[in-house]
Amino acid sequence: MIAILPILVVIIAFAIYFYLTRWRESELLGRPFPASWQDILATRLPVYASLLPQEQARLRQLIKRFISDKRFYGCGGQVISDEIRVTNAAEACLLLINKQGDVYPGLSSVLVYPTGFLVDRDEHRPDGTVASGEHSLLGESWSNGKVILSWDDVEKGVADFTDGHNVVLHEFAHQLDAESGSTNGAPPLRRNSYKTWATVFAENFEELRTSTLLGRQTVMDQYGATNPAEFFAVATETFFEKPGELYDMHPGLYDELERYYQIDPRRWTHSAA
Repeated sequence: MIAILPILVVIIAFAIYFYLTRWRESELLGRPFPASWQDILATRLPVYASLLPQEQARLRQLIKRFISDKRFYGCGGQVISDEIRVTNAAEACLLLINKQGDVYPGLSSVLVYPTGFLVDRDEHRPDGTVASGEHSLLGESWSNGKVILSWDDVEKGVADFTDGHNVVLHEFAHQLDAESGSTNGAPPLRRNSYKTWATVFAENFEELRTSTLLGRQTVMDQYGATNPAEFFAVATETFFEKPGELYDMHPGLYDELERYYQIDPRRWTHSAA
């Protein structure tokens, strides 16, 4: 009987934790979405008005969960406001709007600088060379549960949602990629075939590398030629911001991303038009 007690204690503790977690989430999702957040969402996320009503509702719920679960920290004198929280959460959760599962379970905090920040590290270039020194970054996604963003560049990204450059989409694509255990351009797949994904992404990655080396114009930012992880993040930016062009130039890649994110951003462009 004595030997069974520790097991019973563990079972009871787990049951209480599970119940409290479910209760907390139910209570959170039952709260109304603040009117001030709604104003920020409508202003800061241009595609929000083009989403289906059920997608808008889903996005609002995801934003509430994100802001409740993740801590925001201002760095370099940046003051954290609801505008910063809602803007970043809205764009990050746009990637999850039709996907199942938790809201970035490996992420605990978002660090926000007022502008780009400097780091010392080696940079591996598409031509195979390595440049060492100080680099100015717009954002970073870390494997220890942190995303770092430049608020100035977040604002630039939301000001033009059609240029294919969006630091929030980029860094949170890395977070999705990392859920497989390593950031290598192959996130956990549910609907896609791993074999087809690997083939399509490898072909398009090599095409971007070749175009970059030859100086050809590309629909995707040439930073995606750095490595497969950056290619997935850049492809994600392009998929959400320049869907029509990506589909025309890389239909196979677009189909894989549409199946993965379970959404077709081309209809947002048509709806806006």
